[in-house]
Amino acid sequence: MANQEKSKKPKHWITKWFFLIAVSVLYISIYFFYPDKMMPILDSFFELLLQITPIFILVYIIMFLANLFINNEGLQKYMGEDAGIKGWLISILAGIISMGSIYAWYPLLKDLQAKGVKDKFLVAFLYNRGIKLQWLPVLLLYFGWTYSMTLLVVMAILSIFQGIITEKLIYLSNVKRVAR
Repeated sequence: MANQEKSKKPKHWITKWFFLIAVSVLYISIYFFYPDKMMPILDSFFELLLQITPIFILVYIIMFLANLFINNEGLQKYMGEDAGIKGWLISILAGIISMGSIYAWYPLLKDLQAKGVKDKFLVAFLYNRGIKLQWLPVLLLYFGWTYSMTLLVVMAILSIFQGIITEKLIYLSNVKRVAR
């Protein structure tokens, strides 16, 4: 085991930043060789930035308020080790009503995980983000009530199984890591 730790070489800083450097070089090259094609790219970038910024601000405000008002005991009670049906309901409903880009939610979910929220509830939250209330009228229009409600109920139920399976897999990987 000591030999394995010694054989690991520290990564050079360029390997950590390779993608950012490569994309920057690509954009600079396009700017110099094809300046007329650069403006649509920049317009697209700034449009995306304008769409993402409010979501990030909202998530960070939620994180701030969560850190201010939600204590670890409350999270442990409703979404921790001893949480039962309430934990599942909270995570399923929160996943359904959550909006915005998923990657904007990752910092908040990591913060909740650090406060003791079980992985199974985080998985159920992420799984239920596939249920979008704002698209429900369109889903009903194209597929009807029976199909739509069956799909939504099955997704919510399967999120519970997905959470349990993921938690078991995480437990098994931790057991194997400790055994080494």
